[in-house]
Amino acid sequence: MFKQNKLANENFLSILDITTEELIHILKVAKKIKNKELKIEFKDKVLGLIFDKASTRTRVSFQVAMSRIGGSTIDLNPTTSQIGRGEPIKDTARVLSRYCDVLAIRTFNHSDLEEYAKWSSKPVINALTDLEHPCQALADFLTIQEEFHDLRNVVLTFIGDGNNVANSLILCGALLGVEVRIACPKGHEPDPLVIKKAQQINNHETSLSILNDPNLAVKGSNVIYTDVWSSMGEESLKEEKDKKFRGFTVDSNLLKKADKNAIVLHCLPAYRSKEITEDVFESKNSRIFEQAENRMHAQQALLSCLIQ
Repeated sequence: MFKQNKLANENFLSILDITTEELIHILKVAKKIKNKELKIEFKDKVLGLIFDKASTRTRVSFQVAMSRIGGSTIDLNPTTSQIGRGEPIKDTARVLSRYCDVLAIRTFNHSDLEEYAKWSSKPVINALTDLEHPCQALADFLTIQEEFHDLRNVVLTFIGDGNNVANSLILCGALLGVEVRIACPKGHEPDPLVIKKAQQINNHETSLSILNDPNLAVKGSNVIYTDVWSSMGEESLKEEKDKKFRGFTVDSNLLKKADKNAIVLHCLPAYRSKEITEDVFESKNSRIFEQAENRMHAQQALLSCLIQ
């Protein structure tokens, strides 16, 4: 099944590295895996993890996902390898290609990820960069699909910084035909190139809105999604951003303005009383931990499709 899949041995650096049909295929495979309707075995396959940024869910979900399809994982910590001593990416990538069958890389600059992909002869997966977090988007839309089944009438509102998560939600939503609204303070909009790409996919239809008023953005929404206001590497901006994002907290008053059956998502870690209140985080509307679990299922499906 998977050896014939045209995704085999391809890179996954961006949501736009796959087509709508391939995205739907990955979500279907993830659902079958989760429901124990599909068992996949790739014996003797090795996943290499290169994480320049701290991680809990991404690291563990990849390790467990690889284990569940019969493979193993090598965790390459930059502080205990030659990567941390300045070995060129092109050398590291070519060496690891001879040891590993697939690489998952979590780093700051998207250009570094592209450099790994340029020199690696094996598939490279974006496990998060400052530009995109495509694996998170796979899990997000798997969670939304589980709840609403038909994605075509879903309205997803992201409230917070126009960061890598927002960028991937925009692109994934464009491929799936989901209306996406981004609510953020002025000056914190998503990447303009990402917005342009999404508009091109949608033929400039009004399925993407960038707003500065969360109360307006959330009206009638089926999904309310938030994330931390300051991403990793932005510690020096934390105090400034906390002030600018006042009024963008997902609280019970905001939730009441959404659809009565709306669900709440957060990619975690969460800072209660900042981007989300405790009562909303723990409410019956929350699907946050289902979303976290789905990282593992979505990544099993992705790995299964990429490994040759």
